[in-house]
Amino acid sequence: MEQQIKIIQPSELLAETLRLKNDGYRLVAITCTSKDGLEITYSFDKEYDFINLRLAVDSEIEVESISSIYSYAFLYENEIKELFGANMKDIIVDFNNNLYKIPVKTPFNANKEEKG
Repeated sequence: MEQQIKIIQPSELLAETLRLKNDGYRLVAITCTSKDGLEITYSFDKEYDFINLRLAVDSEIEVESISSIYSYAFLYENEIKELFGANMKDIIVDFNNNLYKIPVKTPFNANKEEKG
């Protein structure tokens, strides 16, 4: 089947995620890339129907955690917060940038200057 990519605003994330969960979709992955800001993609699957919700944000924009809907999302969200500097809000288990032992703050965010 063909993959769908739906571009959404951060304010739409929880409603869209809840709609997909209620329709029987499972969270497959949350990924992030850094180029001209952050692009965060939430991937869902139901019977080979693959839907992606995509946000384009900068690290100052708050992104509400979906861990209240899919509890295991907290791992993806902590990783994206720590490695890319995304401003993830209300993660149910927040490691406060201590998930990994890394020598550089937000090593995968090409747009963010390291702050010492």
